[in-house]
Amino acid sequence: TVIGMPKTVDNDVYPIKQTFGAKTAACHGASFFENVVSESTANPRMLIIHECMGRDSGYLTAATSLEYRNLLKKQKFVEGFTTSAASRDIHAVWIPEIPIDIEKEGARLKTAMDTHGNVNVFISEGSGVHDIVREMEAAGTEVPRDAFGHVKLDKINPGAYFSKRLAELIGAEKVLVQKSGYFARAAASNDFDRELIGKCAQVGVDAAIGGVSGCMGEDEEKEGCPVRPIEFSRIKGGKPFDVNLPWFQSMLKDIGQI
Repeated sequence: TVIGMPKTVDNDVYPIKQTFGAKTAACHGASFFENVVSESTANPRMLIIHECMGRDSGYLTAATSLEYRNLLKKQKFVEGFTTSAASRDIHAVWIPEIPIDIEKEGARLKTAMDTHGNVNVFISEGSGVHDIVREMEAAGTEVPRDAFGHVKLDKINPGAYFSKRLAELIGAEKVLVQKSGYFARAAASNDFDRELIGKCAQVGVDAAIGGVSGCMGEDEEKEGCPVRPIEFSRIKGGKPFDVNLPWFQSMLKDIGQI
């Protein structure tokens, strides 16, 4: 009997609703930016890029954005000071599942820069990679790839690439690119994840005793998303983030991205 326990901050495993560590990473990524955003007052017309993990899935970036905005709502601001809820808010969320029209976004975010004196962008490490590769190939530049043919994100560096392009479009005087990846991924499990792990472990032990193999998790293809040993033949990675989730659409509308 083999029992699997899924852990990935990308939350991109079929058909598991929520993988271990993803919620914890989102919360710690939000806390990370809650401190970093204070740098927005250190220089006029500051652009801050917060890069989160996620080569193909935008879940962590989206969830981190949600958690950060929840933290922001709890803060109080005094009228008359340069920093405000609007200046500390997120002005754009860029994830792999949504194409980036840098020219259009540049025009929109220039208004934010002119209004607030700073712009904050949350971006997945894999956002816009296809667009970057297309531009590099068109320019005759060699695209760095690993032995499996995957684009080397550390060489492409979407955060740095888009920060340079965006800075020109919005007239940023200073750019700060900060990555919360390892800080968030290495954090100890929070209450949400400990409870999820406990449920899966309990059902996993019962399954093992009963001689039933599978990967533990909330099976989103079954009614009610029950925690059960999911057949290994149904387990696979590469699940994209659902951009049509109501909370995500609501957030994009709130920040003016749609």
